Parts: sequence; C-alpha cells; structure tokens
Amino acid sequence: MPKLHRGYADTSLGQLHYCESGSGPAVLLLHQTPRSMDEFADVIPLLAEDFRVIAMDMVGFGLSPGVDGDHSIELMADGALALMDELSVPRFAVLGHHTGGAVAIEIAARQPERISHLCLSSAPWTDARFRLDHADGPGVDEAELAEDGSHLTLLWSMRAPFYPEGRPDILTRFIRDAIAPGVDPVEGHRACARYIMEDRIGLITAPTLVIGAASDPFALPEIPRLRSGLVNAASVREVVIPDGHIPLMEEHPDEVVAAVRGFLLDT
Repeated sequence: MPKLHRGYADTSLGQLHYCESGSGPAVLLLHQTPRSMDEFADVIPLLAEDFRVIAMDMVGFGLSPGVDGDHSIELMADGALALMDELSVPRFAVLGHHTGGAVAIEIAARQPERISHLCLSSAPWTDARFRLDHADGPGVDEAELAEDGSHLTLLWSMRAPFYPEGRPDILTRFIRDAIAPGVDPVEGHRACARYIMEDRIGLITAPTLVIGAASDPFALPEIPRLRSGLVNAASVREVVIPDGHIPLMEEHPDEVVAAVRGFLLDT
C-alpha cells in the first residue's frame, strides 16, 4: 500500500494542511462542508494505487487557516490552486464532493488548461433559485454553542436522517470536523449559496464525470442541471451509486474509486 505523507504548504493564504499518497498523474480531492480531508480517508489508499493523490483541508476547514468574515467558493479555489502551485503540480484531475464539487467547478472554469479531468460528486447547482432558497441560511449544521453540550446532539440529529443507518462512526467523524477550532459550518454552506455557478460552469472544457448518490435527496435531483450547464466539456459521463447517501466517500469508497479510476484511465 502506498505510504501517506502529511504536511503543510506555505502559501499567501497561510499554511494549508494536506496529505498525499501514491505516484502517477495527480488527482486533487476536495471535501464537503464542514468536513476535512478525513472525508477521503478510505478513498485515498485505493486511488493511490494508480495515481498521485493529494487531499487537503480547504481554507476555513480542518487544520487549514480559518476565514474572517464572509467565506466564498472563490476563496476555497484560491487555496486549492495555491496548494497545487506550492507542490509544483502543473496539471491535475480534481474530484470534489458536495461543496468540494462547487470548488472544483470554479477551479476548472478559472484554469481549464490545468485540469485534465473533472469529477463532480453530489455537487450542488447554485443558480438564482438556489441562492433565493438559501437566503435565510443553510437549514443544516446551524447549532449555537451551548453550555450543556446540546449543540452536539443537535448537529447529530440534523444530519442523521440523511446518513446511512448503522454507521455512527461516519457521523462521529462529521461531528469532529464540524466543531474543529476556527470552523464555521454555517458559513461554509453560505459560501455555496453565494456562488454564481451558472456564469462559470460553461467555461469548463475538461472531460467530466458526474457522480450521484441514489439516496442523497439534495444533490441527486441536480444532476440534469449540472449536465445541461456543461456545454463545453469535452465529454460528460454519469454514474449513480445505489444506496449512496450524503457521506458517499466514507459509505461506498470502493464504488467511488472504481468509477473515478475507470473515468481517469479511459478518457
């Protein structure tokens, strides 16, 4: 099994926390809100058998620097590109899950010449309707710090209906990331709601894989909208993983890696 290296990259945004494993073509992994690169802990060793896998704590999450004031998808993309610059990776594939998918779209739109492949896993479609629907808040992960610790059970209860039964380990990993110092889960969701995706997605030229989770009620219905926006992508492939929920990377890492590996090697 390829070894895992962890480190910090010095960038203009501060020291960005990342890990890498394997060798070959580079693949950057971008997590959802309010997670960290731990979301890909089960994906990394499988994908590293064929690729140089780089995962990061995006700006505002995990052990990377926090954000003062409003967060944005553009700022997260700044951090991801700064990391790849610091690691001297001129061209790479990117896999983004949920919020990470929106960040991956921004990266591929901003620097299309650097992106060999784009993999969007349960990515949101953040158009005017989405922004209006989320104008008053994300509706999830909103739990004010409580002296009796009840915010922890509130965070748990908001996520539990959308997570697989019998997997409290996954929810425990979510809680750890959600309450990490400097992390604001609500602001991460608001960053998605501020992103004007419809002006950016048409700039993508890379071959694109759209991955859906059959039991993700939020992201699965957005697949047709994402596909309709990818008007200039070299190709678009779609895979829906049965029984997949929001934590798809932890729930079905084998199926995710099989889909991504096949896409990266075939296109």
